[in-house]
Amino acid sequence: MRLQKIQECLREKGWPFQYTEEDGLGSVDFEYRGIGYHVWEFEEDGFGAESNVRDGGRQEEYRGDYEEEILRVMENWK
Repeated sequence: MRLQKIQECLREKGWPFQYTEEDGLGSVDFEYRGIGYHVWEFEEDGFGAESNVRDGGRQEEYRGDYEEEILRVMENWK
């Protein structure tokens, strides 16, 4: 199972989500305040993730410790 910290964060907040794993890469889709968000892992020159958590209408790539970086964004949501 991948993206475990993000899944745990969503469980703690009580937000329903859908987790999918394919070819060893995780994907999480969820809603917050009526906006659909996603975190999709990829492997291209190392591992990373694509997500729209910072700006619901725009996707951006996260590399390095991407799960922690995405969590920092989500934890600032009110």
